[in-house]
Amino acid sequence: MFTFNCKGKLFVLTQPVVMGVINVTEDSFYAGSRLTDPQIVLTKAGQMVQEGAAIIDLGGQSTKPGSTRLSAKTEIERVVPLIRMIHETFPEILLSIDTYYATVAAAAVEAGACLVNDISAGNFDKDMLPFVASARVPFICMHMKGTPETMQQDPQYKDVITELLDFFSEKIYQCREAGIQDIIIDPGFGFGKTIAHNFEILQRLTAFQILEKAILVGVSRKSTIYKTLGITAMEALNGTTVLHTIALLQGAHILRVHDVKEAVEAIKLTEALKKSTRKEK
Repeated sequence: MFTFNCKGKLFVLTQPVVMGVINVTEDSFYAGSRLTDPQIVLTKAGQMVQEGAAIIDLGGQSTKPGSTRLSAKTEIERVVPLIRMIHETFPEILLSIDTYYATVAAAAVEAGACLVNDISAGNFDKDMLPFVASARVPFICMHMKGTPETMQQDPQYKDVITELLDFFSEKIYQCREAGIQDIIIDPGFGFGKTIAHNFEILQRLTAFQILEKAILVGVSRKSTIYKTLGITAMEALNGTTVLHTIALLQGAHILRVHDVKEAVEAIKLTEALKKSTRKEK
């Protein structure tokens, strides 16, 4: 069990949960998640709440391989009004801001976000860790080799699991030194990893339990799925559910997804399976 202080609201993680993804950009790798009209965003958020999402993660720019960085000002203009609108309409849902800018995180938290999800784990903005500590919100700390512009240019590891464990051990120490209490780790599927690396991380996901942190898995509709199957991201829902199921059986605590209903069903079934196995023993 993990507990998190989300701006005074206690979030207790006794079983896996779903984080729904809303990308407020026209450049996301998956067309189905590109939402810019405020009313459509609000409708999508309502659907995610109804389908059982515990968290909704909003981001204002694409971080797909080869993407171009936007300014913090542009991110704030895109995301913050929508966070405020969703928070006012669905105050019970936990909102996460997907950004590597401390100024964006600060504006989003003020508008109603209560988690910060940073693909750079604080490496792109020296003010990020101090801000998260001062805001007293959970920090989602992701591993990425390189930058979105360069990360898929022949990434190399001697041992991907060992390198990720070393990275997270150091990053958890840095977060603690900064004063961050609640840390969630994300291995960063597809961020400076080949398809083979992604499958190895998924296969050995239980290795990260040694860190004693909640593990977030973000594989939804990614190229590991659609390139392996020879399909498109639009066709990758079934493959996504397969990998979600494997991740849950390997110890994932949070699934970051485009399709909430199917991920919630995967959690219900894997939890029923675990309970059945425990009863048999």
